[in-house]
Amino acid sequence: MEPIISIKNLYKNYGKKEVLKGINLDIYPGQVIGYIGPNGAGKSTTVKILCGLLPDYRGEVIIKGLNLKTDSIQIKRLLGYVPELAELYEVLTPAEFLSLVGDLYELPPETTKTRMEKILAALDLKDNLHQRMDTFSKGMKQKVLIASALIHNPEIIILDEPLNGLDANTVIIIKHLISNLAKEGKTIFYCSHMMDIVEKVSEKIVLINDGRVVANGTFLELKDQLGDKSLEQMFAGLTSGNSLSGAAEEIILAMNQ
Repeated sequence: MEPIISIKNLYKNYGKKEVLKGINLDIYPGQVIGYIGPNGAGKSTTVKILCGLLPDYRGEVIIKGLNLKTDSIQIKRLLGYVPELAELYEVLTPAEFLSLVGDLYELPPETTKTRMEKILAALDLKDNLHQRMDTFSKGMKQKVLIASALIHNPEIIILDEPLNGLDANTVIIIKHLISNLAKEGKTIFYCSHMMDIVEKVSEKIVLINDGRVVANGTFLELKDQLGDKSLEQMFAGLTSGNSLSGAAEEIILAMNQ
């Protein structure tokens, strides 16, 4: 089977700072990839490159046989993207915003209308479809963002901290959704700091640190290699040179001085 996403020798600099230092990664159709790492490791930079938002990288990115350097518009049609930080057009209603998204993907208006109504009903936003989003909570806005990433039925779904602000019930829905989308053959690229959820939903886990891949495999493979019981322990062992519990104790000591 050919990979649906192939990343070879990916480098990215911001000025003199090298953020990605030779990422190599193959992702196959139907896989859920948990892409994790500490702050500043290069996760969001990788995501923005995959989405065609940062064209000035070095290396090769092939998505469904298309080269990201030359075919970014065609590739963007294949992607659904929930960014970590996003600005909605808050003077619009969800219906207006999602209609705009549908138009950008050249969906028939009736298809957009049907899909938005059903997706938002499932996310408990049916009664807010025609309410301006400047009155919404963070979680409500996040639900609209998730709907906007799914409305064109993309083959590849890129999620960068998608659970920000969501209530517990919606988190459960999204976990089931990720599993069911993968069963339908969708490819999910999932970035998060929530180790327990990454561990549960990911077929394969890729851990990056300081711009490099330091672990790549299923949870059981990584457990065998590293001898740790949980993904959280693996993460701490590979990315922190100091005792994390010791750091917590230092904070308490500082508070009491």
